[in-house]
Amino acid sequence: MKKLTEKEIRTFYTMSDCIAAVDKAFRYFSAGEIQLPLRTKITDSTTEGTYLCMPASCEIYDAAAVKILNVFPRNVKKNLPTIHAEVILINTETGQFEMMLDGNYITQLRTGAATGVAFAQLAKKVCRIGALIGTGGQAAAQLEAMLTVRELTEVRIYSSNRNKAKAFIDKMSILAEKFNCQLVQAESANAAVSEADLIVTVTSSTTPVYDAQKIKRGATISAVGSYLPQMQETPSELFERVDKIYFDSEAAVLAESGDLLVPIQEKRISETDFNGDIGQLLLGEITGRTSEEEIIFFKTVGIAAQDLITAKSIYNQYQNQ
Repeated sequence: MKKLTEKEIRTFYTMSDCIAAVDKAFRYFSAGEIQLPLRTKITDSTTEGTYLCMPASCEIYDAAAVKILNVFPRNVKKNLPTIHAEVILINTETGQFEMMLDGNYITQLRTGAATGVAFAQLAKKVCRIGALIGTGGQAAAQLEAMLTVRELTEVRIYSSNRNKAKAFIDKMSILAEKFNCQLVQAESANAAVSEADLIVTVTSSTTPVYDAQKIKRGATISAVGSYLPQMQETPSELFERVDKIYFDSEAAVLAESGDLLVPIQEKRISETDFNGDIGQLLLGEITGRTSEEEIIFFKTVGIAAQDLITAKSIYNQYQNQ
């Protein structure tokens, strides 16, 4: 069984390719074409490690896969990655294993691509300023996605660790040059989001990372980092100003993300304020942006459908080289 590493995938597969794949994934998911059983989770009390297994299949795309992901938070003290992941593609005719792909990179790619799909569908046609809050492992793909779908002249980068923000900007300078965009280190998260047309938050914060009043009319926000009930990047007050709310999966978000669970508990919003899943928008079942003045919020926690279709699309392109 061939294993594709991040380095190998990068030689032939682009963010544009992944955005197209995740667009399909969202469509298939909302159309009920993807089987997504509940993920299996085992926790080791001795190591505080968590083992996750996420199968998925899509007959219409001739795809089946299992994503295996292990989270070991104590690895930080050992100077090792906290997350190890692999995606195993399965032949839908024989059940044989076709390919193993770097699960960490697949996760980064498809998570960035989810933001790319959202911005492509929901953002204003003309956007000039972007903001990226957080410079961890997911940040590079988020930056590339926003640059791929809109012609930005400037992206403001903020991290609570100034050295990490500077290092990230240095690392991503070649990408920014490719898109004729300037990366600027913001002095604060509020300075980053002020006047920004596109905003991505990708942190593990348990408290809101910016002031809701700093978000301008017409902005589109992709909230990525909050994937547990106790995490909340997005200020609850923002939902008093937001015009439309979309999800990768409403059910998944309401099961996991403090970004929505907290304002619901505070009774600032209710489920009647939600517009629906991005896949429903792609299928034409619900409407998207209807005004340049609307503030639009997109929340993603990630679903196995994205891993499945991304992995299969990578496999297809690899076979056709």
